[in-house]
Amino acid sequence: MSWVTEFRALEDDCRRAPSAHNTQPWTLRYGDDDIRVHWDPARSLPDSDPTRRDLFLSLGAFIETCLIVAAGAGLPVSCDVAVDQASLRAARLVPAPAVYDTPFTLASVRQRGCARGGYAPGVLDAGTLTALTALGADLRQVPSRSLVGPLASADRWMFGTPEVVAELREWMRLSPRHPRYALDGLTDKAMAMSRVEAAGLAAMIAPRAYRVTRHLGTPALLAAASKGLLRYDGSVLVLVGSAVTPESVIEHGRALVRVWLALSERGLAVHPLSQLLDCTATGTALAATLDLAPDESPLAVFRTGRPLRPAPRSARIPAR
Repeated sequence: MSWVTEFRALEDDCRRAPSAHNTQPWTLRYGDDDIRVHWDPARSLPDSDPTRRDLFLSLGAFIETCLIVAAGAGLPVSCDVAVDQASLRAARLVPAPAVYDTPFTLASVRQRGCARGGYAPGVLDAGTLTALTALGADLRQVPSRSLVGPLASADRWMFGTPEVVAELREWMRLSPRHPRYALDGLTDKAMAMSRVEAAGLAAMIAPRAYRVTRHLGTPALLAAASKGLLRYDGSVLVLVGSAVTPESVIEHGRALVRVWLALSERGLAVHPLSQLLDCTATGTALAATLDLAPDESPLAVFRTGRPLRPAPRSARIPAR
């Protein structure tokens, strides 16, 4: 049996990688002695992610997850990251002289998750932050309370922008009756919403209603629902790096998933707050607060801590 055939049997675990809105943009094309990682443009977010930052971070997270899963099975695999915009190819997985050197296991991949509900108070200690940085990530810690106002502004922008709301509507699964509830997107459970809250949100962003209610304060009302999200003494981490090329963003995505796996192994959860970067005003303000170098930019923002409830398992499309 070839390594490609053995790897193909592991694909479902590779698909546990995180992605923006749980779009799972990756596709695998199997060759005789290589596996090509492509992306599906229909699973990108052109309005909320016009620079494709989140797309390439997601592809990086997927590639790193593939290497970790392969290592857990004893398969010597490496990656050649080289983005081809014409063919929508991000990288190739190829044979390697040795198994990928990683501290993470298949169990690490399976237990990782995002928790969007309440967190217990507490900030990351210096030792944990140092250990995370050693994984190849430049992380800046920001007190959660300092981002209460910016998050509200970013949410008002998000819910006030019709194109972005249309993308949310496309990828939200606010009822178990949704035909893709068990496959992809953001479910009501993943967003820590009650049935009543989910039904209310669905009604407010429904196309016909939204065209009217957008001018009657719906963005401010929806943004107000998350005002308490950061009103506790906790940690928000910002991944900083160069975003000069798609390849560089993919490498940052690989580092990001290593950080999330390490946090998970410590009993800590993460909750991405991408809207803080998607909104130009809050993204620019955050970069200024961090006093970044000219060649640096914030690439990912997420809160982390001990969740008050276990993170629900997010949906995944099964391997074909």
